[in-house]
Amino acid sequence: MISIANIQFIWPWLFLLLPLPFLLRIILPASDKNQEQPLHVPFLEDFNSVPHNTSFINKNKWLVILATIAWVCLIIAASRPQWIGERVDIPVSGRDLMMAVDLSGSMAAEDFEINGQTINRLQAVKLVAGEFIKRREGDRIGLILFGQQAYLQTPLTFDTKTVNTMLQESLIGIAGKMTAIGDAIGLAIKRLSGKSAEKQVLILLTDGENTAGEVPPIKAAELAASQNLKIYTIGIGAASREVGSFFFKQTVKNNEIDEKTLTEIAELTGGRYFRAHNTKELNKIYSLIDQLEPVERETQSFRPVMSLYMWPLSVALIITLCIMLIPALSQFANIIHGKMSRGPVNNG
Repeated sequence: MISIANIQFIWPWLFLLLPLPFLLRIILPASDKNQEQPLHVPFLEDFNSVPHNTSFINKNKWLVILATIAWVCLIIAASRPQWIGERVDIPVSGRDLMMAVDLSGSMAAEDFEINGQTINRLQAVKLVAGEFIKRREGDRIGLILFGQQAYLQTPLTFDTKTVNTMLQESLIGIAGKMTAIGDAIGLAIKRLSGKSAEKQVLILLTDGENTAGEVPPIKAAELAASQNLKIYTIGIGAASREVGSFFFKQTVKNNEIDEKTLTEIAELTGGRYFRAHNTKELNKIYSLIDQLEPVERETQSFRPVMSLYMWPLSVALIITLCIMLIPALSQFANIIHGKMSRGPVNNG
């Protein structure tokens, strides 16, 4: 491999073929110009009588020059030239972080507020968790959405932008109206199993209790602990909310969250349980998780590569086309020149 500035050739040994046409010219015998023409042209005398056009006197020399350029371009293309970009550093923490977000029907409750406007719980999660994801550059992040069933929305990836996009596009109820916390944990264990990351973290956010699924949450937490998966659980929902019609409303307490189970899940795996009553508290929770699981700024680097073979190959093809057309154009020009020299034919 040979590099010149930012351009490198993968197969530079092909440049040894550059003198091949000249060697063949020396080794092979010259063609016999006196050999009888294979094609008989009945009006050949017309060509012989046409005076030569001076603009094509040195055409053979130019054909050799063009053929040489085309051959050089072909060799350059065959040697696989590549442009190597500047080094790009990618921060890598060695941490796999999976997020599990509840999309059950209760996430539609409008008991959160942002800038004086009432929003539902999922909208608050999208706002706060979206900013959290943006700050996790260097972690491999995955997204699980769960309701009555758990689905892997985004596998582990360094592409935080895509993960955030998938979170923003999630809808309440698409995974069912009920809540399968144990299945969400089980799916996270499955997706993280066998990974080489030193630290594996699951952030599980829900506003209810386990009402569906095949795996009990505590059993799933015990399995997570055996796999060294740390789980941070977040219970989301105001302490109370207003329900009823426009004219008749009453304030009821939110008792749906199974804080005991969420706390036990976190303690079994070495994580922590948090309670978010409003947007401000939810934002603080994600900021605290940032501190508990900081992004380590170890870096890996790569250099972007772009193939360049198509450029010399295109030049070679264009020149070859020109070489094929030059003899025809030369002969055509000689015919026109000859007819103009003889003047009009007198038939009388």
